[in-house]
Amino acid sequence: MINTGKLAGKTLFITGGSRGIGKAIALKAAKDGANVVIAAKTADPHPKLPGTIYSAAKEIEAAGGKALPCVVDVRVEEQVQAAVDNAVKTFGGIDILINNASAISLTGTLDTDMKRYDLMHNINTRGTFLTSKICIPHLMKSKNPHILNLSPPLNLNPLWFRIHVGYTMAKYGMSMCVLGMAEEFKDEGIAVNALWPRTAIQTAAIEMLMGEESKEASRKPEIMADAAYAIITKDSRSTTGQFFIDDEVLLNEGLTVKQIEEYSTIPGTKEFTPDFFLDFNTEGELLKVKDLLDKYPKKRNMSTSAHQSKL
Repeated sequence: MINTGKLAGKTLFITGGSRGIGKAIALKAAKDGANVVIAAKTADPHPKLPGTIYSAAKEIEAAGGKALPCVVDVRVEEQVQAAVDNAVKTFGGIDILINNASAISLTGTLDTDMKRYDLMHNINTRGTFLTSKICIPHLMKSKNPHILNLSPPLNLNPLWFRIHVGYTMAKYGMSMCVLGMAEEFKDEGIAVNALWPRTAIQTAAIEMLMGEESKEASRKPEIMADAAYAIITKDSRSTTGQFFIDDEVLLNEGLTVKQIEEYSTIPGTKEFTPDFFLDFNTEGELLKVKDLLDKYPKKRNMSTSAHQSKL
């Protein structure tokens, strides 16, 4: 998807943006000449995952944007407030908030210890609510303000609760922020939407979690970045309270099926691993998700992220 220049001079505040999908969105905006605040925990190199807030900042500036790296744990109100204050002081305001930071533990009830449960809820639900709350007074001053949460449609199919109810509750908390805040701030013209991938997205964190075979049925993070770009460049008063799926957004923007295929991690891939929380078109897709879950041990590791990165 071609950049339009609509984000030139706009300021984006992205949580968990040091790698993965968050960084892809940052780089897409940077190509327009946007200001990007990278609010994430990774200040020092991770032993297994590439990228820090400082390396991401360098890439953003190389792409044509301005960057402000901020060490932020979205669970800590003082750190979020300090980063927002710094962003406003540096760039004069905030136009767009991307709530991207997330934690995941694909465990059933008996295998989910409360430390992991609390981490998921404190980062996903509370972190999204807190960061939105602190950014909204500044978003109110923007001409086209957007909040975009990387969270799924609210799907009450019991399957998604049975297999990892703790994680589902935490991600749906982000989605309920969309549902509520879109209505609450409609009169102020703040768009609040959600974006979720149709398929597994290939990132370094996912590869570490699932192995190199995860590439075989995944798409690149750029599909999410391009879809996010399409959403946050729309008129905020006419595009709010929606739960978008990445490829649907891009098809509606005029991309062809052939162009969508170019996002495949491995060229020519025809079958993809469907992401969680989306109902399936065929029994084969349902079986593929079950097969994916069977590859994990019953006691699975916790991850946190810029979509999903391991602690």
